[in-house]
Amino acid sequence: MQKVYIITGLSGSGKTTAIQAFEDASFYCVDNMPIELLPKFLDLPLKENPDIKGLAFVMDMRSKNFVSNYEPEMNVVRELGFTPKIIFLEADIDTLQKRYSQTRRQHPIFKEKNLLESIKREAQMMMPIKKTAHSIINTTKLNIHQLKSKILTLIHDGDTNFNLTKINIISFGFKYGVPRDADLVMDMRFLANPYFIAELKNQDGESKAVKKFILSNQETKIFLERYLELLDYLIPLYKRENKAYLTIALGCTGGRHRSVALARSIFEHLNNKGFNPGLIHRDIDRDIKNT
Repeated sequence: MQKVYIITGLSGSGKTTAIQAFEDASFYCVDNMPIELLPKFLDLPLKENPDIKGLAFVMDMRSKNFVSNYEPEMNVVRELGFTPKIIFLEADIDTLQKRYSQTRRQHPIFKEKNLLESIKREAQMMMPIKKTAHSIINTTKLNIHQLKSKILTLIHDGDTNFNLTKINIISFGFKYGVPRDADLVMDMRFLANPYFIAELKNQDGESKAVKKFILSNQETKIFLERYLELLDYLIPLYKRENKAYLTIALGCTGGRHRSVALARSIFEHLNNKGFNPGLIHRDIDRDIKNT
């Protein structure tokens, strides 16, 4: 049975950021879910989709009867065989006031009261819900990335080695432009060019002959050793910051020989490390098509 999470807590405490973390982890997410609809929603065949890792719902006092209907509806959910995990987000009153002042938003629940009274009243009314929480997160001193990291660690049961960052490797030709989505760009034009070797000119960087020519070069060996060391250092740091995508681009003149061979080598290295990267040779046949 899929995991079910309910994200609740005080307005302004970071519930939007929390639900985004669940979306990044391939959960099916619903914001501002009326608790009265939860039993019916859990009965949908949606939960049987293998691409969906679980279900996450943001529920709070934006729904008028949330507090009064919480326990009866949760009993119905438990009778259906589900045991949702409750994540309660909160923050200090001063912090909540500051966040509302910065965003210039009204408190979504008690608009007729002043902001301080609204925050205090909501905290008081949400106390029974807080007591049922499996996890209570105070977001006062957390930035967006730190909160996402905490949520993702909860989702993965404390395992910090989960692989959320999707890595893509692209080979390209500089004469056709640098890929717009590239995060790391390396210029491979310092290497000897197989284009000027008659028997290699019409082959590409995926061929054995071209790969042998490029990868046996001493400069290539030194570059690969040092660049792979750099990637091994950087990728865990990108993962720690919960970067959704990391695109590594390698370019040469036409994107057919040097960049292709190096992109393949880097792909194999990261694949062996379990990162499951993607590989695209954007311009590998472009020179041929343009002649």
